[in-house]
This record gives sequence, C-alpha cells and structure tokens, in this order.
Amino acid sequence: MKVIICGAGQVGWQIARQLSGEHNDVTVVDSNSELVRRATDTLDVQGVTGFASYPDVLEQAGARDADMVIAATYSDEVNMVTCQVAHSIFSIPRKIARLRAPSYLNSAYSDLYRRDHLPIDVVISPEKEVADAALRRLSAPAAFDTQSFLGGAAQLVGITLDESCPVLNTSLRQLTDLFSTLQAVVVGIRRDGRIFAPEADDQLFGTDEVYVMLKSEDLARTLEIFGKTQKKQERVVILGAGNVGLGVARALEASTERVRAKLIDRDRVVAERAADSLERTIVLHGDALDVELLGEAGISKANAVLCVTDDDKTNILAAVRAKQAGCQLAIVLVNDPSLVPILNGLDIDAYINPRATTVSSILRHIRHGRVRGVYSVGDNEAEVIEAQVLSTSPLSGQQIRDIDFPEGVLVGAVMKGAKYVKPTAATRIEEGDVIVLFAMASDVREVERLLQVSIDFF
Repeated sequence: MKVIICGAGQVGWQIARQLSGEHNDVTVVDSNSELVRRATDTLDVQGVTGFASYPDVLEQAGARDADMVIAATYSDEVNMVTCQVAHSIFSIPRKIARLRAPSYLNSAYSDLYRRDHLPIDVVISPEKEVADAALRRLSAPAAFDTQSFLGGAAQLVGITLDESCPVLNTSLRQLTDLFSTLQAVVVGIRRDGRIFAPEADDQLFGTDEVYVMLKSEDLARTLEIFGKTQKKQERVVILGAGNVGLGVARALEASTERVRAKLIDRDRVVAERAADSLERTIVLHGDALDVELLGEAGISKANAVLCVTDDDKTNILAAVRAKQAGCQLAIVLVNDPSLVPILNGLDIDAYINPRATTVSSILRHIRHGRVRGVYSVGDNEAEVIEAQVLSTSPLSGQQIRDIDFPEGVLVGAVMKGAKYVKPTAATRIEEGDVIVLFAMASDVREVERLLQVSIDFF
C-alpha cells in the first residue's frame, strides 16, 4: 500500500517507522527539511519538503496513486486542508487527520467531517486520547498501563512486580495450576529493558514489568495475586489545566463515582477558563512545584496526582514532590521517551506517552478487514491485536497447540459469541471467534498471514 504521511514530528516519524517496517511504500512530507532528512536517513521512506496542503507538494509525494494520507502536522488547519485537497484533487480513498482544538472536536459539529463537507474519514485527537489514557490509569491505580479489548470484556494490564509480590520465582505454568479459575494470561514481560513473549516455564522476578490479559471481572483478584491492592480514587489533584487536564476534570465530574478533584495551572487565563467550564472542581492558580500551593490543594491526603503540564521535567518533579508529601499515586505525562527509564527510580507509579497513545489510535483506524483493535506496547516494540477469525484463516478449526505461531506471539483472550474464554493449548479457534493476540513488532506480518487479512490498511 502507498501512504503519504504529512508531518515528520514524533507521531509522523513513528507511524512512518511502523508502516515502512511492514514493507509499505511510505512518503513523508514536512515543511522542515531537517525533519524530512531525519526520516529518510533513518527509515526506508521517501521524503518531500514543502507544505502538505499544497497540491503540487502532494503530487510530488505521489498523491495520484496513493491509498491513504495521514495528516499529522502541528496545524489543525493544515491537516484539514490537506485532507480536502487529497479528496478533491487526487481522490485519495482514505484520509486521517490529527486535530487538537476542542472547537473542532465539539460533537455539535460532527456533521462537518463528511465527504460532502470536509472529507476526513477519521479524526484523531491526541489530547482526548491522552485524557482517556489518564482516566484508565486512575481506574486501575495499581497498574502502569491498561487498555480495554473485546468491548470492555477484557483488559490488558501492565503491572510492575516488587519484592512483596507473592508469586516471585514462580513459573507461568505453576501460576496457571495454582490459580486455575483465574481468567488471566501473562502475555508479555519486560526485563532489563527488553520486552518478550514468555513461555510456560519462564519465571517471574522482582522488577519485572508484566503485561497481563485478563477478564475485566477478574481485575481486582489478578492485582491481589501480584501483590497489588485496588484503592478507590476519592481525591485527585490535576496539575495542568490544558486540554488534557480539563478533559480529565470534566470526565471525573461526569463520573457516577463521587471524586473530589482540584486543578492547578500557572497560567491565569488558562486557570480562569477551566474554572468557568467546571462545576465542582476547585481550580487554583499557581506553580505546580510550589510546596505551599500543593499543600493548599491537599496533596498529602490525595489518592492520586495527575501531572499533565506541557513540560516533562515539571511533571516529573511535581510527581516526586507529591509522593514525598504523602500522595498515594503519581501519574505523569512524558513526551520525551528518553526520560522514561528514570521514572522507576523516582517512585513514579505510571506514565503516559502521548506519542505512543496517538500512534496506537492511528493504527487502530488504519488496520484492515476483521481487525477490530490495535494497541501499541512500549515504544512500538509489540502490538496487541483484536481480530475476528475468518473461515479462510489457517487458525480456523485448529487447537492453539497446533497453530504455528511465531515465538513472539501469544493468544491472550478468546470470545466465542458472548462467552469469554481463557485460552489454553487445547482451545479450538473457530470461524467467527474474536481473538486477542500479543505480537512482537517483528511478528506482525506473520499474524497478518494467519488472520488472512491485510492488517495494513482500511
């Protein structure tokens, strides 16, 4: 497939890396020649320097026979015009745009994005995606990562093991025997900075980060088995009243559970805007690193602090200060992936990477056929893929033990009609079943073959 990616920033570069690594014809467009050069020097892609919304630039990028355009520049307006030009002049069949401004995302104007108006097939909002990720973190405070699958029936949960974990030095085979009724499967382990799909005889060690696919009803029990407790979030302090922080505050106000939230921002105009749009949330103006202001916000009694300012270092330092003051849970927004390795040593419980979140969202919308969901794990090191099994698939009619899966692929969950099934070696995969697979990035192509669909595009 031929794809034009407009915008060679973090998100555009990551999408280009992903799609070019799957042997697609990718062209990157950006007005910044240095970003284009970085993409062409490090990836197997072509590059064009220029404004993505200009017809001659798109034509130079190969728009005449392109299958998809992904508009992910920093300008909402450029992204929208790019999609319009791609549709009106070049008839590119699939158009995805990244939009940030809340006004463009207002549901009252959803009819705007139609082929007879503004032809955007999929709108991606990074701030909304990050806010949703933050809310998932708050709903599972003992996990550093969480994502829903199978319509909410299953969850992927990331858990950091420590010395208090009661199942350390236990093999996964023994774990299954000990908790035979637990609807949970360990599908991935990160150890010494490397993630891998484990085998049955692999043991669990302290400091391991494990990814567990589980039936949502078994979340609390699973966390308990791994030495974690699920606490109700009653008091939350949010640092940063931008689109992400404001979105989380609004969602907490709309929640059926009574959550007392306080919001802090150093920009008076932003703080006043937030105060005007919220009803129950207390909004404070000031520096998120100010000890006295954090005390005024009740940080010592807070169940969680969510640090989502536009500065990574402020988020990290504020989280450390909040934990030292007695806050139980610290979640930080980190744009720079090079800062992630230091978080564990700073007693920070979870982090959100906007790039990975946005990339996962885009991947969900460019996959094809019966692939119903895709979640990118880590720095695009692995994917969790939800797909329906076709009659033509080599999986259909086979027991899992007889399927020639690559070493980096594991089945995490199976849905047979309305019935959730924990997969075992004897589980038979039938046509129409919906399965959730954990796959290392290098094995995605083989997963495509086994599913008998093109996972690449619409």
